[in-house]
This record gives sequence, structure tokens and C-alpha cells, in this order.
Amino acid sequence: MVKKFVCLINIMSIKYYHAPDIKERIIELVKSKGFTHVNPARIYCFRSKGSTSKRILARIWSFPKIWQLALYMEPRYVIEVLSERFDKLPKNKQDEVLIHELKHIPKKFSGGLRRHDKDNPKYIRI
Repeated sequence: MVKKFVCLINIMSIKYYHAPDIKERIIELVKSKGFTHVNPARIYCFRSKGSTSKRILARIWSFPKIWQLALYMEPRYVIEVLSERFDKLPKNKQDEVLIHELKHIPKKFSGGLRRHDKDNPKYIRI
């Protein structure tokens, strides 16, 4: 008996949108929660739609040193919230998620990322 395997590829592109509402909340959180090392002017915020992720609520994107040198730019970060999951959360839980992402930014604001640790665990209780 020969088994046939069918590969279904779901080609669904992720779409990105500027998220000024998230940017405002990042600015508020940086001020109110003591993220003195974070420069909100160099954080860009996006809302994505179309992700098939089942667990991710948001993610932070770094700007590695090699790109900084190649483009003659200072360090920057992008915070992406996944609309399908993030937008359903109450405001206080959304803030917890955004704080979690901000905790990935190192004290030197170098463009790199901090790993998960005891102060910033991998999972957030929703």
C-alpha cells in the first residue's frame, strides 16, 4: 500500500500597518514605568494582520550593529503587535505585553536584544 502525502501550503501574507496608538502607549509606559534608558523617538510601532501564530501576542525587532554601520543610523527598535490576538486583550494585559517587549531592550540601547530571564520570563499569564 502506497501512502500519499498532500502538502497544503497556506500562502497568506502578513500585512503591516503603522500603529500610532501603540506608539502613544509605549511613550506613556516608558515615562511611567522608569525605562529611562529607552528613547521612544527611536521605537517604531506596527500592527500586523495575517499571522498564523497561535501563541505570539507581540514581538520586538532589533537593529543589529552591522545595519547601523551600513546605513549610518543610530540604534532603533520595532515593536509589532499581532492584531488577531493582541487587540482582543483588555488594556491592562496589553500594557503587560508592551512592558514585556520593552524589557528586551538592553540598558545601553545598542540595537541588540536582551534574552528572557527571571526578570522578563518567556511567558506572560493572560
